[in-house]
Amino acid sequence: MSDRYIYPAIFDYAEDGISIEFPDLPGCYTCGNTEEEALRMAKEAMALHLYGLEQDKDMIPQPSKVKSISVGHNQVVVLVEAWMPPFRHEIENKSVKKTLTIPKWLDNLAQENNVNFSYVLQDALKIYLGVRDKSS
Repeated sequence: MSDRYIYPAIFDYAEDGISIEFPDLPGCYTCGNTEEEALRMAKEAMALHLYGLEQDKDMIPQPSKVKSISVGHNQVVVLVEAWMPPFRHEIENKSVKKTLTIPKWLDNLAQENNVNFSYVLQDALKIYLGVRDKSS
């Protein structure tokens, strides 16, 4: 696992926008309407793809050399960089929705007392698991 990845992407220019693919990352595709948007989307798609590989403990492929990539008409190779620490932090701290069941009388009492269910559940889980935050 690395904190920084750089991979070549193929930007394919068409009248309706720019399609992006990563020759070394099968299944990693995105697009954008402008070059700026395409580059932003490429960084995000690549980081998400690599994060998935890391989480699944799959092999992270070596990037191809730019000069070894053949491109067609209206295509260019662009080096895309992803700095993973902030991306990992964002993904790992993203809120997820959970459905739970509690007795009606407890729900009524909690609502009468303006209980923030998310906060209480987070606190209770931290106590139950013996952690203060993710790094504990």
